[in-house]
Amino acid sequence: MSERWEITDALDYITAHRAEVEAEYQQVLHDAQEIRQYWEERYRERLAAIAARPPKPEQAAIRAKLAAAKARLSEQ
Repeated sequence: MSERWEITDALDYITAHRAEVEAEYQQVLHDAQEIRQYWEERYRERLAAIAARPPKPEQAAIRAKLAAAKARLSEQ
């Protein structure tokens, strides 16, 4: 079967079953939004947990140097 006829058949089906196709499409959009919200919330929770952890000892020295550099820059 040629692609042209496949596309025509698909469009004919959509036209004949418009309400069903639209309802299913809306359900897909709804499900996708719920999944997106779930993962965005998990991401926020994960970032908050990471931010709440104390810095590792090797990071403390780097953070101190960064703070000192920022302080020097703000004095200029």
